[in-house]
Amino acid sequence: MKITFYQPVHPILKKYMEGYYFMEKDEAHEPVRYLTFPDNYFILSACQDVVITQDKGWLEIHRSSSENMVIDFVSRCSVPTEICYVQSINEITVYYKPLGMYHFFDADSADDLQEVIHLSDFKEIMNGILKETDRKKQIEMLEKYWLSKFQQKTLALPYTILEDFESELSIEEIASKNNITRQYLNKISKRYLGKPASEFRKIQRFRNVLISNKKSRNLTELSYEHLFYDQSHLIKDFRELTKISPGKFFEHVDTEQNTVWLFI
Repeated sequence: MKITFYQPVHPILKKYMEGYYFMEKDEAHEPVRYLTFPDNYFILSACQDVVITQDKGWLEIHRSSSENMVIDFVSRCSVPTEICYVQSINEITVYYKPLGMYHFFDADSADDLQEVIHLSDFKEIMNGILKETDRKKQIEMLEKYWLSKFQQKTLALPYTILEDFESELSIEEIASKNNITRQYLNKISKRYLGKPASEFRKIQRFRNVLISNKKSRNLTELSYEHLFYDQSHLIKDFRELTKISPGKFFEHVDTEQNTVWLFI
């Protein structure tokens, strides 16, 4: 099964999307099984002619005996998830940066996005793109669609809080800085980012370490650079979010790739 990841071409899309990948059906395909790890992206997929079975922590994809288009939207990925493609399929998956999806769908919360997506023309357009065989045309069609959906939104407080989450300020200090209570800060975080403030920050620290590890493998250095209390704190969070130690994670996962997966 061939999976190809792309960075958006248009500058507007680059601002709000981390990227997207195409998965291509391969008749000689062997089952593929891998672990994907928590992140703070909103993830939207369109899968052609499939049956999907899932529960917390795992998802299995089979080819369907009849034509269909399955849309999958994930706004909260907080545990390692085992993915198994029993047969290869055709799929488009888009990763939106935090708050990015709100600039393409008219929704006021992560909970509302699911319904708004299913009421939109997303399924119809993705079906047309997946039926196109030329990759260059597929990318042009995909980016044209998202640009047609784009709407500039202010979201001043959510963006300010998002920026503060990357700072050394505590949750209490971020709330105080924005003249709101900690409870209201959590409400805003859950509403727009899909998870509580503490969970978002934990996952963001983890993801920032993955990026920095391309340059450094010193866990003590990584701990202090990314707002962990110490190395033990980093190891504790890694085990919680990946089920393995940082050493084993970096040994078996290629963090140079856009998709951070552990094939099993």
